[in-house]
Amino acid sequence: MPVFWQKDIETMPRKELERLQLERLRHIVDYADKHVPFYHKKFGALKISADKIKCLSDVKYLPLTTKEDLRDNYPFSLFARPMREIVRTHASSGTTGKPIVVGYTRNDLSAWADQVARFCAAVGVTDADIAQISFGYGLFTGALGLHYGLEKLGAAIVPISAGNTQRQLMLMEDFGVTVLISTPSYATYLSEIAREQGIRDKLKLRVGLFGGEGCTPEMRAKIEENIGILSTDNYGLSELGGPGVSGECAFRCGLHFSEDHFLPEIIDSDTFETKEAGEDGELVVTTLTKEGMPMIRYRTKDITRLDYDVCKCGRTHVRMDKVKGRSDDMLIIKGVNVFPSQIESVLMNIPEIGAHYQLIIRREGLMDSLEVKVELVDGAYLVEYRKLEQLRNYVKEQLRSVLQLDVKVTLVEPKSLERFEGKARRILDLRGK
Repeated sequence: MPVFWQKDIETMPRKELERLQLERLRHIVDYADKHVPFYHKKFGALKISADKIKCLSDVKYLPLTTKEDLRDNYPFSLFARPMREIVRTHASSGTTGKPIVVGYTRNDLSAWADQVARFCAAVGVTDADIAQISFGYGLFTGALGLHYGLEKLGAAIVPISAGNTQRQLMLMEDFGVTVLISTPSYATYLSEIAREQGIRDKLKLRVGLFGGEGCTPEMRAKIEENIGILSTDNYGLSELGGPGVSGECAFRCGLHFSEDHFLPEIIDSDTFETKEAGEDGELVVTTLTKEGMPMIRYRTKDITRLDYDVCKCGRTHVRMDKVKGRSDDMLIIKGVNVFPSQIESVLMNIPEIGAHYQLIIRREGLMDSLEVKVELVDGAYLVEYRKLEQLRNYVKEQLRSVLQLDVKVTLVEPKSLERFEGKARRILDLRGK
């Protein structure tokens, strides 16, 4: 039986839901206009105001907001409330400069916890579960977002944070942990160690709530094979508040948006034109209820599609496909568009190689080249040159069939590539070095 956290909202008829969205869209545009100078200036330049929004499709006339806008207004210039009403801040890693800072009021935190509780309940998590949070606690939204959502649901929390893999596995076994929260890359690593140590049958894990980075179906299958867990995806961005924007139900046929809190669109990344339902494109999201820091038409750069059909679970909120890639993560190699997720999907289907890989980009003359470095499962291949070459050529052919591109393939010793406790850093860009 499908499980709901807020059934009346999650199963709201589409027409009723759209009426609520339109009401909230008008409110948030008026609210941002009055309380955020950045938006007041933007709306004024376009001669836009809330009373000109007559239907949901009018959202396309509102200005887009980008990550650069958030950096330009660092740290608090996009906050709609004074700091005495902001009760928490989070921030991105800031690896490419100043971090993106977000602020929350008490109402924001309560709504955020409900959004997270929804997708946790949708995959069967209850107050009888013990949930181990293996995200790093801190400014990153993932750990505290899942923490308070699961706590609101009634689950017992093990806030172990990231790292110390042996301790992670010990507590999983000793505490009888049933739910694992981590990045999919760290879950892959944990599952490999559990399999190698022969403790899979001692674990009581049944659900994985994975986020913070992309997870291909092939990586998900690898995790499930190793530790017998139902692996599920959820989606969120710091800029939109964190995890809870959307998440899978037990049927795993798309990630249900919290449409009463967020209005999603799909646009063409080049023309900015709105795409039709069911078409692939860049996801753009407007927050409908955020008090601390409203976001109007935020460009996520994530490539996906939206499905408005009612789900088998009974939820009526639109479902987004698993993210196919990011428009700003797309690699252009010899004129060919390459998404890292395409490469991962190929590698995960070859049993002789492992789940850990690295993509190395170099500049050769006027063109970029790509090397795919991937671990062997069995190190014996390294001393059998003929078998090693056969496997390397096979991997190269499989990649060529998907990418329509020749890439260099390097097979390396088992466990020789770096493991990641947080988001995996797969791409090494050596251009210009």
